[in-house]
Amino acid sequence: MSVAKKLASQTAVYGISSIVGRVLTYLLVPVYTARFAAAEYGIVTGLYAYVSFLNVVFTYGLETTFFRFANRAGADRQLLYDRVLSLLLVSSVVLAGLLAWQAGPLLQLLGLPPGHERYAVWLALILGLDAVAAIPFARLRLENKARKFAAIRMANILLNVGLNLFFIVVCPDVLAGKYLTDLQPVVARLYDPTIGVGYVFLANLAASAFTLLLLGRELAAFRFRLSLEPLRPLLTYAYPIMLMGLAGMVNETLDRILLPTWLPEGFYPGKSSLTAVGIYGACYKLSIFMSLVIQAFRYAAEPFFFAQSTEKNSPATFAQVLKWFTLCCALIFVLISVNLEVFAELFLKRAEYREGIAVVPVLLLANLFLGVYWNLSVWFKLTDKTYYGTYIGAAGAVLTIALNFLLIPVLGYMGSALATLACYFMMAAICWWLGERHFPVPYPVARLLGWLLVATGVVALGWLVSVESYWLRQAWHGLLCAGFLGLMVAVEKPQRVLARR
Repeated sequence: MSVAKKLASQTAVYGISSIVGRVLTYLLVPVYTARFAAAEYGIVTGLYAYVSFLNVVFTYGLETTFFRFANRAGADRQLLYDRVLSLLLVSSVVLAGLLAWQAGPLLQLLGLPPGHERYAVWLALILGLDAVAAIPFARLRLENKARKFAAIRMANILLNVGLNLFFIVVCPDVLAGKYLTDLQPVVARLYDPTIGVGYVFLANLAASAFTLLLLGRELAAFRFRLSLEPLRPLLTYAYPIMLMGLAGMVNETLDRILLPTWLPEGFYPGKSSLTAVGIYGACYKLSIFMSLVIQAFRYAAEPFFFAQSTEKNSPATFAQVLKWFTLCCALIFVLISVNLEVFAELFLKRAEYREGIAVVPVLLLANLFLGVYWNLSVWFKLTDKTYYGTYIGAAGAVLTIALNFLLIPVLGYMGSALATLACYFMMAAICWWLGERHFPVPYPVARLLGWLLVATGVVALGWLVSVESYWLRQAWHGLLCAGFLGLMVAVEKPQRVLARR
């Protein structure tokens, strides 16, 4: 099997769990937006923004480090697995304990309303369990056990979605006498209405615990071996990745943390800042389709890139991978942005959430550049110069904070979306420029930028040309998407590439 087909097949398997699973999770957005007011949903959005930061702290770059050291000549993979997992196990217990112990003061520090301390405790447990699961999952990817990886991920998501539906939809409806009234005594014992949005976190916690059970075989092979001296080179490699990840989280989630702080009072008439965060967070979810592709690709590509690093033709392979990745993402950007009216009707059930959909094309394009950056970042991972990732991520974080500070008071959440786009574009540009000097790869930069300009022009046509009739408008949007796809096939001829491969 060619390297391209192998990467594509692995991406497809990871993509099934990632895309199908995330789509299932995404189907909860209309449930949340129908059952919770924007201010309540703002609590979920805000807390999960902090969880994204803490996820990076809990794993501190050891996942990528495990891949790097496991692919070195003569590496004892079982010994490496034992040492890395032992370290993560100890640190997860300590960090989760600290978070749970300081739940109250931390919530006050974050400016969240009192009475939600138990949410912080549940999130601390989720973070600890997910960190411990990270290395067994990495081992599955290293051993190319994509199907098992995908199956466990799917089980996690199905349980999470099922519990969400049970506690947020079924239980309240049964108690309200809408259906299954015979079950009211049982539901009354299981369901506590005062928990409210907290069931989102409880469902997540149950799914994380279940995932560890499914990883039982990988955990049974683990032996506790904690010795700091052999871990020094791993930690030296890992800490820049952790800093890079933290900077990445600043770029990805800080807007939802800064928005309620820097949004002027009364910027959106009749809406609180927490409501604005809820609207922005719900609209942000519509850019998830781009994130899904990036995540599925990352699962497959990370071990692939390390395995290909010693091949003579690896630069040419990396260039082809980036080209087709960018073209696929450009098509997704056009399909979603042009047909956003339909997606918004499907997923944002309350009209108040649909007020913010103009941010979605901006966020989709931003995530596309994030995926490009992730592809380009292969050079500093393969040359063991991970500190460059820290510098680039830090530069992006500074730009994110500066632009949010300048734009939120003027443009509201659109300012946050534009800051995200500017940040990821700059990171991709710097990473490409530095990569050309340390690990040259013949990327078709001008050609790809040309395609992104065409895609942006198609999206602009879809938004600016007004068609009054609903069905004629959908036909016009369909024509634009088909035209873009046809142009791409005619110029790039993917069928010939596949035939050659």
